[in-house]
Amino acid sequence: MSMSLDVHGLPQSRVSNTVETPLEFSTEEGSLKIFGFWAFLAQDMILFATLFATYLILHNHTAGGPTSKDLFDVKGFVIETVLLLTSSFTCGLATFEMRKGNVKGTIGWLMVTVLLGMGFVGMEVSEFIHNVSIGATISRSAFLTGFYTLVGTHGSHVSLGILWMILIMIQLWRRGINAVTARKVFIIGLYWHFLDVVWVFIFTAVYLTGRVL
Repeated sequence: MSMSLDVHGLPQSRVSNTVETPLEFSTEEGSLKIFGFWAFLAQDMILFATLFATYLILHNHTAGGPTSKDLFDVKGFVIETVLLLTSSFTCGLATFEMRKGNVKGTIGWLMVTVLLGMGFVGMEVSEFIHNVSIGATISRSAFLTGFYTLVGTHGSHVSLGILWMILIMIQLWRRGINAVTARKVFIIGLYWHFLDVVWVFIFTAVYLTGRVL
């Protein structure tokens, strides 16, 4: 039985089953750096797990000050959640466009992601300013110390992600999509999706639970 060969002399059946390696994994350096970033996310997960545990232990230690029911506005944290989860979707679209080799599409969706992230951070800062204006400062009670530390750490991560994403957009504009910039887009996507997952836990364990308990 004869088998047709492709231009490289390989059987057609083998060629059709070959899976193309994504550009960000096309070099050994890129693969190692992506693996290293997964390791970073693992230790960051431990950090947030510690902050969650601390907050939950301190939740009822209000020292006669404002409680979570007094402070948490349902409308506010729902809008924050919509903004951040939508930004996760647009960040995924940026990775999709990067895989297609579309520089403008990648930059465009990263820009939308940045704007949504800035909206989220803006609302969080506004929430903190309002709380402080009514006396709910970080030193007022153990509950507020745990709250500001947990939510503030997440917010600082989001702010760092926004700055990081802007720098990547500049590199994409100057250099286009190559193995290095593709790896950076992929990694910032991992980072951003991780922050969205952490926020889902904050939304549930801090805000929703805080309105009930």
